[in-house]
Amino acid sequence: MKIILISIIVVLFAGDLLGQNRSNEPIPAMPKLLSQREQMDVREAWLKKRLDTLLLPMMQRSGVDMWIVVNEEFHSDPVTEHIVPPIPMVGRRDFFIFIDRGGKLEKYAVVRYLEERLKNHYTVMNPARNETAAALKKLVDERNPKTIALNFGGPRGQQNGLTHDAYKFLAETLGPENEKKFVPAAKLLTEFFDTRLPEELEHYRKAVFATDVITRRAFSNEVIKPGKTTVGDVRWWMMQQINNLGLTTWFQADLRVQRQAKTTGTTQQFLEVAGESVVLERGDLIHVDFGLIYMGLSTDWQKHGYILKDGEKDAPAGLKNALKNTNRLQDILFSFARAGMTGAEVYDATMAECKKQGIEAMIYSHPIGNQGHGLGAPIDFRRGIGGADEDRFRLGSYTSIELNTSTNVPEWNNQRVTIMEEDDAVMTANGFQFVRPRQTEFYLIR
Repeated sequence: MKIILISIIVVLFAGDLLGQNRSNEPIPAMPKLLSQREQMDVREAWLKKRLDTLLLPMMQRSGVDMWIVVNEEFHSDPVTEHIVPPIPMVGRRDFFIFIDRGGKLEKYAVVRYLEERLKNHYTVMNPARNETAAALKKLVDERNPKTIALNFGGPRGQQNGLTHDAYKFLAETLGPENEKKFVPAAKLLTEFFDTRLPEELEHYRKAVFATDVITRRAFSNEVIKPGKTTVGDVRWWMMQQINNLGLTTWFQADLRVQRQAKTTGTTQQFLEVAGESVVLERGDLIHVDFGLIYMGLSTDWQKHGYILKDGEKDAPAGLKNALKNTNRLQDILFSFARAGMTGAEVYDATMAECKKQGIEAMIYSHPIGNQGHGLGAPIDFRRGIGGADEDRFRLGSYTSIELNTSTNVPEWNNQRVTIMEEDDAVMTANGFQFVRPRQTEFYLIR
């Protein structure tokens, strides 16, 4: 009997440590993440596959004979960290050059400081500083490409990493005849960043899993004490968890609060972010937008919690119905989206069906992967965003399914409540699949 009682106490105590926030479901433990050295080895294998098997066909489809990426100290090109091993590049000005040699890809790294791991992927050149220009010109002139793609001229930041000074250096170094061959690398970069390797997915699942665990813990009594905890307390607790894991993020954690008989303001058509000094109270519907970076891959995650009033055991039925409407919107979008479609086609079909069903919806989904707001096909009410109307979904690519619905809640005197959800998904032969299960019940804070 003693053993049984002790076991019960241990289980209850363990549940307290883990926290509970959805129908008393225990919060899962953090997945085991790779060490820095293990991450390096895995990511180098990915890099080798990308550079050795995928890049040349991409260049050929984009009409690129030569691609030059210039990286400057204190002004890294967003492309650089995804074409080299995950190490800092700190030369005053380093060059990474890819050349189509009649069906064979040559790869050169012209760098200020030698790095052993670069040699796994490039022919490394290390000229004296005053000899760099001559070495570059000799390399380009001998190959005599028809086109030289540079990272400029695209509608998105990760397509425009070339600085004005770096352009001038290349133009002056390579001469006017080669400058005439300069073309934007924007199309190439879209395919490069929107193409995922199948073996990346298991690690991306861990990244999204980690995002999920931190969010659930944040929206539980481990962190939130109603009437005491502030929005800032939750935000910085989440940011600290990322730091504790040795990871980074690409944006700050944002929280929003909807409260009965109180209007939540808007910023550019979206509910405004709550100030850090706002105290979380019983009866609040709270929302978080949160993401992290692991293995060079970004996550983006939006979820809702409800802080129970005294005597409540669940959220009001009207709020739960509002969440069901957003789940229904997700279902509708998934029923249409397929590889090969444009985001505009998916958007139009989804919104037409929502109109038939009387769902007040807003969709602003975006590609995700190496960058949180990635290149590829968006599904967005702001048509033409990023110049991506013609981009089509690729098999295996990742999309952050970001959207909301608004519903009148009877228990709140028919106050309009907006339920914003965001889940990372992968495009398969059968359409989108969530990387982690979506939220179908509110996280409950007691």
